[in-house]
Amino acid sequence: MAKTKITTFALILNSRPNRFGKYAVYIRIIQDRKVTKVKTSVDVAKSHWNREGGKNENWVRQADPDYANKNDALSKELGKVKDTYRKLKYNSIATPDRILAAVVADETSQTFLKINPTGMAGFAAERAQDILDAGGIRNWKKYNGFLNKLADFMDKKMKHKKEVLFSEITPEFVTRFDSYLHTLHNSRSKKEAGKMLHQNTIVVVLNIFRTLVRKGIELGYITPDKNPFLVFKYSGVKTEKEKLDISEIQALEALELEEGSLDWRSRNCFLFSFYCAGIRAGDLLQLRWLNVEDGRLNYQMGKNHKTRDLKLVPQAAAILAKYRTEASKPTDYIFPFMDNRKTYASAILQADRDTLPSDMKQKLFEEISAKNALINKSLKRLAAKAGISKKLSMHISRHSFASVAAQKGIESNKIKSLLAHSRLQTTEGYMGNFSTDENDKALEAVFDKPIDKKARLVEIVQGMDEAGAAMLMKFLASQKIKK
Repeated sequence: MAKTKITTFALILNSRPNRFGKYAVYIRIIQDRKVTKVKTSVDVAKSHWNREGGKNENWVRQADPDYANKNDALSKELGKVKDTYRKLKYNSIATPDRILAAVVADETSQTFLKINPTGMAGFAAERAQDILDAGGIRNWKKYNGFLNKLADFMDKKMKHKKEVLFSEITPEFVTRFDSYLHTLHNSRSKKEAGKMLHQNTIVVVLNIFRTLVRKGIELGYITPDKNPFLVFKYSGVKTEKEKLDISEIQALEALELEEGSLDWRSRNCFLFSFYCAGIRAGDLLQLRWLNVEDGRLNYQMGKNHKTRDLKLVPQAAAILAKYRTEASKPTDYIFPFMDNRKTYASAILQADRDTLPSDMKQKLFEEISAKNALINKSLKRLAAKAGISKKLSMHISRHSFASVAAQKGIESNKIKSLLAHSRLQTTEGYMGNFSTDENDKALEAVFDKPIDKKARLVEIVQGMDEAGAAMLMKFLASQKIKK
């Protein structure tokens, strides 16, 4: 006779708080010493948790303003897990993994996004939290932006709706959401009142929506034939990227700036990026002296983890010489914007930064963003001083390098390699329409009038003195030039 497997259930707190400082509540399942956890929709402050409250189903103390609703939710969710266990037990397949799979499939297949008094829940919110926990701060911000816009859409256009099910995400739903996005103002354009979201920004939001739906299909929460993006189509618009030409680069270099000032340091960063094939601001700010060796710059890009190994041209080497001193250590930051004393500074290589705790990654991301914003503000002042009308920023150095390289006749594939792009299409977008000389010549050739040789010669002769004209006419007569 087979031994009966004992299965126990309990409510526990997660070991780490979320970004709001609260702790997610999990249902812990133990069977033959194997532990599996199912996340609930409830999170609480640690001081409001009563781990002994299971007898009376008062897990959340009355100090929590929403304690009654939270206890009710926990009771229902724990009951659902136990019901799932009993159903699986009837078929002798009640393992913790199968209980978890059955619960997740049941819950997530219904709820795409749910708005709770304490925040957001459901599949989309969980996915965003997973990205944040993994340290993908930049990506999480995009997902968070999508969640906020979808929540606003549910509130304003769907009569204060608090929950969206996967089954409700139809082509009509996505079309209405797209229309709503086109009514939103660009929150970054404070000086330009009335400016709406750019079409390419809307594309980013819809791309995240499409990605989440595809992920739901992969996990079996929605069938492929129900994918609304098979019917709903959208696209971005081509934009001309700002870039400096050589004369504008030279104007920037010619500015007389106080050594050591913010503007002086910001210009050095921009020009060093330009002369090193367009280093992104986030990578440049984290460069250490150990990245420089034997006249070369070697580092791993944070965005795609590709390694760049670049020869330091004289202009780039001259900028580094402004900063290197006898006291410079290999682990010191090259450009003095980041603080060597901060905790995040101990993560020297990209591999080290990849393994930082998520909260530390977020602090590092916020520090880099703040310094980049400071430099960009300085670059706008420098542009005005240099008579440059373009909106100067650190990323413009990358576009400028691509454009200047193209004008110099460097092949597109070589520029792609220098920029470490994955797609040639991206590189060509950076390069832009840098030259129209050949098109101009072809257009002129189509509409050029035949040259009247006699009239042209008369014109030349009229511009000469008497002796020169006589000599030219004698020469032309000897050559028998015809009209």
